[in-house]
Amino acid sequence: MRLVIRNGRVICPSSGFDNVADVLIEDGVIAAVGQNLSISGAETLDATGLVVAPGFIDIHVHLREPGFEHAETIESGSRAAAAGGFTTICCMPNTMPVNDSATVTSYIIERARRHAIVNVFPIGAITKGSKGEELAAISSMAAAGAVAISDDGRPVMNSRVMRRAMETASEVEIPVIDHCEDLHLSGDGDMHEGLDSVRLGLSGIPSAAEDVMVARDILLAELTGARYHVAHISTRHAVSMVAFAKQRGLPVTAEATPHHIALHTGLMPAYDSNYKMKPPLRSDLDLDAVVNGLVNGAIDCIATDHAPHAGDDKMQEFEKCPFGIIGLETALGTALEVLVHTGKLSLTRLIALFTSEPARVIGWKGEQARGALRLGFVGDATLLDPQRAWVYDVNKSLSKSKNSPFHQHTFQGGPVATIVGGQVVWRRDGF
Repeated sequence: MRLVIRNGRVICPSSGFDNVADVLIEDGVIAAVGQNLSISGAETLDATGLVVAPGFIDIHVHLREPGFEHAETIESGSRAAAAGGFTTICCMPNTMPVNDSATVTSYIIERARRHAIVNVFPIGAITKGSKGEELAAISSMAAAGAVAISDDGRPVMNSRVMRRAMETASEVEIPVIDHCEDLHLSGDGDMHEGLDSVRLGLSGIPSAAEDVMVARDILLAELTGARYHVAHISTRHAVSMVAFAKQRGLPVTAEATPHHIALHTGLMPAYDSNYKMKPPLRSDLDLDAVVNGLVNGAIDCIATDHAPHAGDDKMQEFEKCPFGIIGLETALGTALEVLVHTGKLSLTRLIALFTSEPARVIGWKGEQARGALRLGFVGDATLLDPQRAWVYDVNKSLSKSKNSPFHQHTFQGGPVATIVGGQVVWRRDGF
């Protein structure tokens, strides 16, 4: 199994390499990177005019299997990921049953081995049933292959439980990822609390609901020494607190979603359920703070929080429909539009936010080393065209669900081909 990608602009933020070159992938790992490689007997992929990047990584995806296969499966979610340029995804534990044991972790890994076309790594639950009361089998899940723990969507309200979770996660050397929301403050809110929620007559979720939990978790991370990661950060005060924690040298990281850097409440069509997610779309001031956090390094990576819901579930009244949107196929286009084409970030830095940075957050190393086009690293690559104009049609999405606010949006730039372990698993029509 040998594949050589020729004549592309190879950008590897981890090594600082940026030049027109060839990349050889052999037996599933990066075997050579250089100009005019002399190679025979290998499959050749011509990347002239394209960017060749390390395989994109998304550390926050909901695949819904087991239990909610009507909305998404490991197979369909992996195909949507490949169409978005992602070669590795980490799936959250809010399945049925919840991934709170080595048994469910192993089941997901085996299903992914058989049916996924990209790499799939499970994230285990923090507490049993994600009920926030009793710790899940964290050590055994880690031994079975879980790369982090989280009760995403159901925050751990009990501070003592969260402390014990951080201590246990430290022992097995995996990060704790928290959906930061004080449920007493958010209550039955449906969107961000502000003028727009008043105008629409909808219950609001205040920014303080996120801020309070971020503050608590940072203090607990300092107490325990745990690697702590803020999921889908959305408020300006939360960004400031993460920046402060980094300045103090704490092992604190954070991610931002494409929708939280592209959309705010002022851009929401009234009562459109495709704009309902948690954390909710915030104010334009919060959006600017999140964008600035990506620019100045307070926020470490971009993650989609891909949250599929079947049409019957999502197309209800705004107050009744579930939170969440799909995002794998539109992530790169959105990030290019907001960050690169506006001049806020270089293309190299954007690629880092999708590759070496999420790999650093999870802590992959050894045989699992990924996120770079370096010798011995996993042989995954994403080919992209930063300028190609294309229109996103949600009805052609490879996800089983269609809940996206970006339907019929014209993007400038996107993925062209996705390579996993030296095999092309997806390519744009016509390439």
